[in-house]
Amino acid sequence: MTDTLTPPQRSERMARIKGKHTRPEMAVRRLVHGLGYRYRLHGQGLPGRPDIVLKRRMAAIFVHGCFWHQHPESNCRIARMPKSRLDFWGPKLASNRARDARDLEALERLGWRVLIIWECELRDMQSVADRIRAFLGSRDPII
Repeated sequence: MTDTLTPPQRSERMARIKGKHTRPEMAVRRLVHGLGYRYRLHGQGLPGRPDIVLKRRMAAIFVHGCFWHQHPESNCRIARMPKSRLDFWGPKLASNRARDARDLEALERLGWRVLIIWECELRDMQSVADRIRAFLGSRDPII
């Protein structure tokens, strides 16, 4: 199967993909804030630069796009492998997953607790809220 776009069109489209402040990330940020927790963004100096950092709780939250981070859940339809240019996408997506694993391990070695929220999980925000509450513990929010 060949690409339906010309190389300049494909390049322009790929350049529009953001790494920060994505819709899924913004939804989780609004949820965490609405639960009463205050946080910092994109933990500079931390492995993987977590999307949400709660320093006093030593907690980091990553909001992963199912495609870019290849959600391993078998029923996730967003994480499907592209049908064209597998010679590019296979190693690219595999290296993203390897990097994520290295960053997770490094954070845990430093004593951080890590929660990963997948893009497809945002269909059920109540479930995500329950996971965040459980992850951050029963202590009162630090404001």
